[in-house]
Order: sequence, then structure tokens, then C-alpha cells
Amino acid sequence: MPRKPRFYLPGIPAHVIQRGNSRQQVFFDSDDYQAYLKWLKEGADKHGCAIHAYCLMTNHVHLLLTPESPEAISKTIQFVGRYYVPYINRTYGKSGTLWEGRHKGCVIDSEAYLFSCMRYIELNPVRAGMAQKPIDYHWSSYRGNATQCIDKLTTPHTLYRQLAQEYQDRQFIYRELFRGALEAEQVHDIRATVQTGTPLGNTHFREQIEKQLKCKVGQARRGRPKGR
Repeated sequence: MPRKPRFYLPGIPAHVIQRGNSRQQVFFDSDDYQAYLKWLKEGADKHGCAIHAYCLMTNHVHLLLTPESPEAISKTIQFVGRYYVPYINRTYGKSGTLWEGRHKGCVIDSEAYLFSCMRYIELNPVRAGMAQKPIDYHWSSYRGNATQCIDKLTTPHTLYRQLAQEYQDRQFIYRELFRGALEAEQVHDIRATVQTGTPLGNTHFREQIEKQLKCKVGQARRGRPKGR
């Protein structure tokens, strides 16, 4: 069966997930997280990706990126893998593949879903029971987006900058977004679209994306929300 193509467009944010092979662990020590983030920044800078949010879990990675070109995201992920996989195999005496095939991803309607997607990504450790609050988890973009902690990896999206003129006010407003949990329907939609490559947005947004790409993209899942 041919592999399903992934479609990204310049200037449109995309939610990306990469999981460990058979959902096995891909980070074992703090040095591993730091090494991944180092190569992620190098890859994003080299290939033209702005990183707005990220979360490194023990067996998978969530990223929210805006590419400068259609190939920028795939090239960035490939760049990281080219260095990170040999590093893990060398450090821990492993061999073979680390990731579960290719990464999954979908473009998102930033006007409607940017902050929902950022919250989804940075709340991952809370949903998984690994942290009580997002600020307690070290390997995500939450501290950089919500506090005065400087995160050199991330680039604020235009909508984030428009939250307020002063950056302290932006951070306060951003923190307020996390007072309530995401609705189950939002979580389901975010999970379903990234798994199938379906644009995350309303019918008009999906039609506009398909018009630009000149083809149908993805197929969102239907039904009750499923577990993580």
C-alpha cells in the first residue's frame, strides 16, 4: 500500500507528532531531551521552520510549526532523526529504528485552533499524569510562552503577539487560557486530524487548503472521542 502523502503550506501552522517505534521510549535521560532540542533548533533554523509550541514526552514528541516552504517541516524532522537516532543507539547500545515510521501531521486554522493546539500540546504531561500543572514539566514550551523564562527554541506566532502589547501581559493572558481544560470534542478533533492528516478547521478552511493543494487531504475520524 502506498504511503499517504503529507501536505504542508508556507505560512500555515501545522501540528506534528512523532512516536517511538511500537510506542517505546525515545528519551531516557535529561541529556537526551537536551540533545533532541539542540538538533531541533538547528534543523528548524536550517530549513525554515518557526516553532511555536512543543512537548517532549517519554515516547513521543508534539510540535507546532509554521514552515517557510512545503518541504521545511519534513526536512526539519529528517534533520533531527539523522543525528538523534545514532546518538541514542550509540549512547544506549541499541540498533535499528527508533521512530514509528514517518511523522504524522496536519495543517491548522490558526484563527480558530492555534491556542487550542498550543494548550493541547503543553497540557500533555498533565493529561498523562506526569505533572500536576504544565509549568511543572520541564520539557515543553509552556514556560517560555507563559512566564518570563526565555526559550530560544520558540518563535511567537502573530496571534500570540496580538494578545497584548507588552510581553508580560501576553504571558498573563496566555496563562489564563490554561485555567480550564480543553473540551472533549476539541481534544478528539485535534487527535483525529493529526492522525489522518486532515486540515484542522471548519469546512471553509479545509476547502481552501484543498484548493491550494489541488487535491483532497486526509479524512477526519468520526465517532466518540477515544483515549490518549
